[in-house]
Amino acid sequence: MVTSLIEMRPEAPRDTGHDDVLARLADICNMRGIDGTPSRLGSLLGCVEDDMRVIDAALEIVSEGGSRELPVEKSVRHLLRLKGKRLRPMCVALAARLGTGFSDAAREIAVSAELVHAATLLHDDVVDLGDKRRGEPTARMIYGNAASIFGGDWLLVEALRRIHGAGVPGVMNHVLAVLDEMLGAESLQLACRGRFDPSLSVYMRVVEGKTASLFRWALASGGRAGGLDDDGCRALGTYGDRLGVAFQVVDDLLDVAGDATALGKNVYADLREGKMTYPLLVALEREPQLLPTVRAACEAEDDAHLQAAGAVVAETLARTGAIEEARAFATRLSTQAVQSLAGLRKCIAREALEHTALELVGRGK
Repeated sequence: MVTSLIEMRPEAPRDTGHDDVLARLADICNMRGIDGTPSRLGSLLGCVEDDMRVIDAALEIVSEGGSRELPVEKSVRHLLRLKGKRLRPMCVALAARLGTGFSDAAREIAVSAELVHAATLLHDDVVDLGDKRRGEPTARMIYGNAASIFGGDWLLVEALRRIHGAGVPGVMNHVLAVLDEMLGAESLQLACRGRFDPSLSVYMRVVEGKTASLFRWALASGGRAGGLDDDGCRALGTYGDRLGVAFQVVDDLLDVAGDATALGKNVYADLREGKMTYPLLVALEREPQLLPTVRAACEAEDDAHLQAAGAVVAETLARTGAIEEARAFATRLSTQAVQSLAGLRKCIAREALEHTALELVGRGK
């Protein structure tokens, strides 16, 4: 297995992954704000550029693995080297900088946030029969479902090791509660798969547990590592919760109105998997006769039938105003996230978190 990974290099060299870190920060900054103006995040995120380089160095150690070339190791390495935006570790770094700064403990929490996220992706690709992730074949397509599942399990264990080693009071108990919440949300989504019941309460339970809970933990734990008091950590947790739901609503939009090449995954994937999304929920409430077409997309036997049914669904979402309503909902959530930070000290890190939330809703425009 991928052992001996707890030990960290004392310091990542200044130029380690420099261009890669800048490219991914720029990718985040390519989001456009709610008024369509270019992102201001570029200058603001400079405050965590070095932090992200240290996080990348730690994740590279994980992806290097051990000396044996087992399928589980290869699955872990394959996903971690398909580097995403690292949004959750970035949030940890920013939260820590609202306090005393980015410490070794904050680094371990940031790395753990990404490992937990990566574990869920390896598991999700098996459950959802996903064949593409970040523009590349998924680990399960290359190394098999079992290797992907066990790889995700190993990443969770590695994350818990690091959180324990960080020694920040309360953070371990919090992440255990979050993992329980995530599992409950996944179970609920599985039970509802293919039913397309337009229930907002069920949708929110799934999204708050499956997506928002990890953002909530990352922000609150980053603040705790930075020495913030209980009120400050609660404020960051509220920010993370609202940010996470907004993030998922925008993801829901991209499934029906995004570009597959830019996304690095197939559109209409949620439809095919029988998942209820926010814009679909709104459309079904406004036009219940859409349901047979939605079911046809879910039951499509090949990609051609899925694309045909998906196009009809996407057109109906646009015509009924469901897409605009979903974007408006995400905007309201992002505004609430910003408001939750009002009691925290004003600094570049807080401003970066504010702009991250506000500009998130422009993703994919």
